[in-house]
Amino acid sequence: MAYRTKAWTQEHRRVSYLDTSKLLTGWKKDPELAFLKEVSSVALQQSLRHLEAGFVNFYNKRAGYPKFHSKKNGGSASFMGTAFRWDGKSLRLAKMSEPLHVVWSRTLPRKARPSSVTVTLDPAGRWFVSILMRETIPCLPACDKTVGIDLGVKDFAILSDGTKIPNQHFAERNQKRLKRAQKALSRKQPGSRNRRKAALRVARINAQTRDRRRDFLHKLSTRIIRENQTIVLEDLSVRGISRRVRAVEAPDTGRYLCNGQARKRGLNRSILDQGWRELRGMLEYKARWYGRDVVVIDRFYPSTQLCSACGAKTGPRTLDVRRWTCPECGMRHDRDVNAARNILAAGLAVRACGDSRTRKTAEQLASVRLSGKQETRPVRNGILRL
Repeated sequence: MAYRTKAWTQEHRRVSYLDTSKLLTGWKKDPELAFLKEVSSVALQQSLRHLEAGFVNFYNKRAGYPKFHSKKNGGSASFMGTAFRWDGKSLRLAKMSEPLHVVWSRTLPRKARPSSVTVTLDPAGRWFVSILMRETIPCLPACDKTVGIDLGVKDFAILSDGTKIPNQHFAERNQKRLKRAQKALSRKQPGSRNRRKAALRVARINAQTRDRRRDFLHKLSTRIIRENQTIVLEDLSVRGISRRVRAVEAPDTGRYLCNGQARKRGLNRSILDQGWRELRGMLEYKARWYGRDVVVIDRFYPSTQLCSACGAKTGPRTLDVRRWTCPECGMRHDRDVNAARNILAAGLAVRACGDSRTRKTAEQLASVRLSGKQETRPVRNGILRL
């Protein structure tokens, strides 16, 4: 990495993977770099390939300039087929006299032939082994159930059949522990062993929160995939929502809070703690595995403004309005259940008519383009926008 950076900044010269591979052979002969001989050459070559991919993405303007990895954030090493032994029960990496002591998270397929093994150290000091192999996953029996999902903060997910999955508050459970651990970390001297121990405590608390969230999302996504043939979601922009949290009404004054005040109230933290995008990714790849359909509708579709009974557009409403009555048909609606039913109807239209037509219809229905999820953007007089 240092050699390629110097060649690029000082000589404007690109160094290829073959060049670095030749340099690696010379570095192993250097007494100061003798530690390179202690590990498998396959893992070193794979790190050079990963570095090459990073520079290719940089040259093609798909990513930023590659950076050095810090030891405190862990790391990984990849081993191809010639650098490990797998006998169906135990795993032995190159230059290891004994097999790894692995606590398996699940049973591997019979007669499995791994093509690669990746060993990862996370910031919390835990080691993981990821084995890549090919497996045929049978599709689930077809069913006729469809469901629309409205993702929120008060309830994590609201289904079109009226089911509400409560918010788990993953970060809030460990908030006090994390605050104390971060205060203890700030008092430690930089570079000391005590600071490293305190940093590990903070990382372990964050890892516990992340593991709880991932476990919850896996169980929920698997349940939804097994029970429904078609799942409809909104194309939410989590980054955009977190930047534009404005529709938070103060309970005492009735005034709207600005973005900074909304963050102080914890709304922005709750949005980032949900894992909406991770749930969508799980649903999409599990749907491909098990023969289900996932439909994603336009993020600007006004699902909270439409009556699911008569289709009348009733206009935007603030987040404190949880129930409302349609002025056209008199139907009493739960805000989130009504939105989930509208999402389902829009998703079925996507399947029948195609995405482009549904997007056009949604834009025609919405008199104002919506910010991030479903709430209107505030008007700024005198500010021109492209």
